[in-house]
Amino acid sequence: MIEVRDLTKSYDDFKALKGISFTVQPGEIVGFLGPNGAGKTTTMKILTSYMPQSSGTVTVNGHDINDDPLKVRALMGYLPEANPLYTDMLVYDYLRHVATVRGVPKGKLEERIRAACEMCGILPRVGQRIGTLSKGFKQRVGLAAALIHDPEILILDEPTSGLDPNQIVEIRNLIKRLGENRTIILSTHNLPEVMATCNRMLIIHDGQLVADGTAADLEKRESASQRLRVLLRGVDAEAARAALAALDGVHEALVRPAAEPDATQLEVRADEGADVRSAVYRLVVDQGWDLLGLEREVLDLEGLFRKLTREI
Repeated sequence: MIEVRDLTKSYDDFKALKGISFTVQPGEIVGFLGPNGAGKTTTMKILTSYMPQSSGTVTVNGHDINDDPLKVRALMGYLPEANPLYTDMLVYDYLRHVATVRGVPKGKLEERIRAACEMCGILPRVGQRIGTLSKGFKQRVGLAAALIHDPEILILDEPTSGLDPNQIVEIRNLIKRLGENRTIILSTHNLPEVMATCNRMLIIHDGQLVADGTAADLEKRESASQRLRVLLRGVDAEAARAALAALDGVHEALVRPAAEPDATQLEVRADEGADVRSAVYRLVVDQGWDLLGLEREVLDLEGLFRKLTREI
């Protein structure tokens, strides 16, 4: 189990992580999702004890990453975003080198190399020079290297970055197979990738954790809140906004660009659990406004991700 508590990381005056906390249970495939620059790679490097945190704690199967970094690394396989391969080496020689560095006993080297190659589908390529492989097979070699010591946990940072659509599908399927008997944390900015491979997602934005749950959990959470799009014609935009914002149950009202000429579009954000549609309609009638549209906005996961990771 991985336990992260109040994790922060600062680079001089810049705070990359601002006190994030989460737990990953054994056997979970967790997607660590966020836009570029959100703090995903920083978190991955701290979890794998390649970078110290500024404050907070991380324990892996009860081992503190600062007190027992070697034990933590022994439990983990790590594929960084920049896959560190020696392109002039043969696949076999590279994996043997990694296995030796990882402390695999000499008597088990061949067994572990074969097992990792079979899991990653590269057994026919063991005699090939890494530099001659496609990007997809290079990623498979990187995964094999991460698996060479048979770790309980895999940390994968942007594992499908730069791959073509066919290669992406292959790597996703491989990750799902590997997750049948391992804990996996998959860092990415790609929502479809998380939906295709993970059973839970953590969404990070600006160094803060903004969501944690399954896809169904997050959609249910969003359905508890309500946003209305109100399209009016011939009104003073600021006066209409202020009147809508003053309604009971309304958290805020915002003026939005309208596609129609001479129209004003407003977004009404209700308090959680509040249904303000009737109140909005009554206000429109009482004010004598020309109503062109009143629509409830229901966000799918893509919309929720946009909502959580930028100001909209």
